Amino acid sequence: MNIPAATRTQAEDLLTFIDASPSPWHAVQTCEQRLLASGFCRLDEVDRWQLTPGGRYFVIRGGSSIIAFIIGHQPAAETGLRLIGAHTDSPGLRIKPKPAEDAAGMIRLGVEVYGGPILATFADRDLSLAGRVNVRTAEGFTTHLVRFDEALLRLPNLAIHMNRDVNESGLKFNKQTELPLILGVADGNKADDRFRQPIADALGVSPQDLLTWELNAYDTQKGAFWGVDREFVADSQLDNLASCHAALSALLATKNPAASCICAFFDHEEVGSESAGGASGSFAGDVISRIAGCAGLDAEDQRRMLARSFFISADMAHAWNPNFPGAYEPCHRATVNAGPVIKTNANQRYSTNADTAARFMAICAKAGVPCQQYAHRTDLGCGSTIGPILAAQLGIPSVDVGAPMWSMHSIRESAGVLDHGYMIAAMTTALAD
Repeated sequence: MNIPAATRTQAEDLLTFIDASPSPWHAVQTCEQRLLASGFCRLDEVDRWQLTPGGRYFVIRGGSSIIAFIIGHQPAAETGLRLIGAHTDSPGLRIKPKPAEDAAGMIRLGVEVYGGPILATFADRDLSLAGRVNVRTAEGFTTHLVRFDEALLRLPNLAIHMNRDVNESGLKFNKQTELPLILGVADGNKADDRFRQPIADALGVSPQDLLTWELNAYDTQKGAFWGVDREFVADSQLDNLASCHAALSALLATKNPAASCICAFFDHEEVGSESAGGASGSFAGDVISRIAGCAGLDAEDQRRMLARSFFISADMAHAWNPNFPGAYEPCHRATVNAGPVIKTNANQRYSTNADTAARFMAICAKAGVPCQQYAHRTDLGCGSTIGPILAAQLGIPSVDVGAPMWSMHSIRESAGVLDHGYMIAAMTTALAD
């Protein structure tokens, strides 16, 4: 398989992006660093905004959601907006507020299941901690990002000698009693002290000054290429950091657009989006209203602006797995390295309709990339995205698309090198369309 050098470079950058982003807070930090390096200006929601045509800006809410945008040089009421949305969170295991337990001299950390991960894939992996920690100060507290590069945690499997049916019945964990992660030996110390000490040492503070935290267990194995022609990538969090990376790459490549271009990456999609920083919150609407206000648009022109807008909801798609052909709808087998996938569901689990699908097909044709169509098997429950949520909130025509991938919600997912390049090209064309 021939993979252009530029496409290979894009895939390498994707793996770098993901490996720098082991939590939603780190993902936003990675986006922020790239935006600042490209001349974007950070805004704060508490300040009054002054936006100018051609201006490049971003704003962060809650540390784990970010919206970046470029103000177009043509009147917004006449051009509308070009909007791409994705999400920063991935399914996994989150550390509880008081997690440490001494179990016969072994320190275990209690976890909550976040979203819908394939729990069996977390077993026997080199896991560590990443997220944010609030530290007591004289004025109140300060927030710090923390990550440990070395493996701190493990979810050891039960030997087959004690679980003889595992290969026939599948690997299953009781979420309360069998998922706690092993941190180390108590060694005469209190369990809570053993948990706090490495975090405090990393931050250079007292263990007792650690007030609260939002930490997840992440896989320390870095992303890699695989396949006879290295045509595939494997990493954690491809769902949905691959979509964030593609959209951000497209935005950074956009120069002097006629229409204002917005990339919105939200937290909490995997748990329903119901939060201040989630797609169901006011974040996108607030930013769009402020863009319109700075442009001097009255209520009528704001409605005209939205009516002329187009929204791409970007979330990864299910690729056809040749080992499980019965799991797929006939005639809707999206294959890896065959182009972006347009996702359709009659019950509005995806926001796509015939018009928006046709528009995205035209975008792909203009970009010179192939595209595919996907519908879920009728007798299987279909997942959803931020697409229907924002389409309903904003009244903007919307399409749901994604790069095809295997092992969605595994701790180690796979996708195609060509598909990522195709998605960047399609999004770049969409922002300029």
